[in-house]
Amino acid sequence: MISGADIMIKCLEAEGIDTVFGYPGAAICPFYDSLYKSDIRHILVRMEQSAVHAANGYSRCSRKAGVCIATSGPGATNMITGIATAYSDSIPVICITGQVKRELIGRDVFQEADITGACEPFVKHSYLVNDTRDLPRIFKEAFHIATTGRMGPVLIDVPQDVQEELVESFEYPEKVEIVGYKPNYRGHKMQIKKALELLRSSEKPLIVAGGGVLSSGSKLKLVKFSEQTGIPVISTLMGIGVMPSEHDNYLGMLGTHGKKYANRALHESDLLIVCGARLGDRAVARPDQVSRTSKIIHIDIDPAEIGKNVTTTVPIVGDMKNVMENLLDEIGDYHISEEWASTYSEWKQKMFRVPPVHEGFVEPRTLVSKLSFMMKSKGILVADVGQNQIWCANNFRIREGRFLTTGGMGTMGYSVPAAIGAKLARPTRDVVAVCGDGSFQMNLTELGTIMQNNIDIKIIVMRNNRLGMVRELQSNIYGGRFSGTILGDPDFTKIAEAYGIKTAEVSSNEEAEKIAETMFKSKEPFVLICNVAPETPSI
Repeated sequence: MISGADIMIKCLEAEGIDTVFGYPGAAICPFYDSLYKSDIRHILVRMEQSAVHAANGYSRCSRKAGVCIATSGPGATNMITGIATAYSDSIPVICITGQVKRELIGRDVFQEADITGACEPFVKHSYLVNDTRDLPRIFKEAFHIATTGRMGPVLIDVPQDVQEELVESFEYPEKVEIVGYKPNYRGHKMQIKKALELLRSSEKPLIVAGGGVLSSGSKLKLVKFSEQTGIPVISTLMGIGVMPSEHDNYLGMLGTHGKKYANRALHESDLLIVCGARLGDRAVARPDQVSRTSKIIHIDIDPAEIGKNVTTTVPIVGDMKNVMENLLDEIGDYHISEEWASTYSEWKQKMFRVPPVHEGFVEPRTLVSKLSFMMKSKGILVADVGQNQIWCANNFRIREGRFLTTGGMGTMGYSVPAAIGAKLARPTRDVVAVCGDGSFQMNLTELGTIMQNNIDIKIIVMRNNRLGMVRELQSNIYGGRFSGTILGDPDFTKIAEAYGIKTAEVSSNEEAEKIAETMFKSKEPFVLICNVAPETPSI
């Protein structure tokens, strides 16, 4: 005989899961009792939202589904923001929640919440387990759904008595058969042929790359396609890292907070090849203008995204890796004109600007650029949300590493727990979390998780005593009426010291770079507080 909780553990082991993030409670205690007997490493976070963010960062750096756990009621509802974040960014996360016993469901008992109902808009799929014998099938399906097609979070809600119940045997399914779930991977050959014809007739083509390029593992193929054809590449926020930042063909991030030359290329091109991006409002503020001036090839695994925000000339539904392989095989000796190549190269040189330095403060954009080269070539930078996100997006110089952030939901407090997950997935890489003093305070309790597990991440806090991005909006749009955006910061160095974490506070780039040199040589966590001029803009 075997319990439901033991089955849950065996399912995770069968999926190759070696690390999970969670916070226990009564309704999930049977699972935790079984976890105690397992070799799976459990990371105790300080709040359930952080468990999802950590699983998010772990997933993005390990290329497999991250797993997080919470109890029923408030434990489960605390996860919702993290689940919504993973959903909007298409990150595969398995969220396991305890639930009250089956006979008590619907009676408003202690710590009961309809978490499957509450999460319905924010999950790719959800399960409420009513039969212990269904657990192996449900777990197999959950991992399959989360990691195939357009990836995303899957919720498994398991009543306490299902975890406790004994059944005769355990057998994990070898295959998954889900009626109605058949993602299209290949891409229609006729559509690919039309796309190639459109490309060959264009004069100023441009690739717009999104997060789908990275999640599909087609980054190297896209680089090869760009190099072979000479087509320049711009990226969305989630697509940063599709090419090395210093690559001659890469023009940076587009959009309201992007590079001027990336946006100019977008508006002057006559053909956009949109790869794994939905082109939301932050990327393209006026989609109708782009559609009027350019023809668009849109490639995406999710047919619902194609044509949703921009009018598409040639839609291609399929996995980016497979479609890119077909394009490479069929493109032949096509290459863009020397005129188009020299034009966008000239823009990069002429529009580059060095940010001004304010005496007595750290210049954040310059510092982020310098930190890029202090980190190892495969270093991972995790940016939070706000001005710090834009400073990082436009100035972190990626070589072989990763840039992680939350683009769709824009969730403050993401960076520190996501960096924890990233470091545990890639322990030999440098991992840096960059956040503002506002976002840092949302999840600074995770310093306890870092301390307890001696997780070697470096945290850079850009401190301006402001909710900088909102204050910037109030300055530009609301006549300088600053409402609710002044922070009364505590002494962050004392907080870090209370957790036994080394720390320093600096007020110049020279100080910051000197401390950073020592920081990167150590194998311990570090919190670096950088005082930034309050009026430093996002771009």
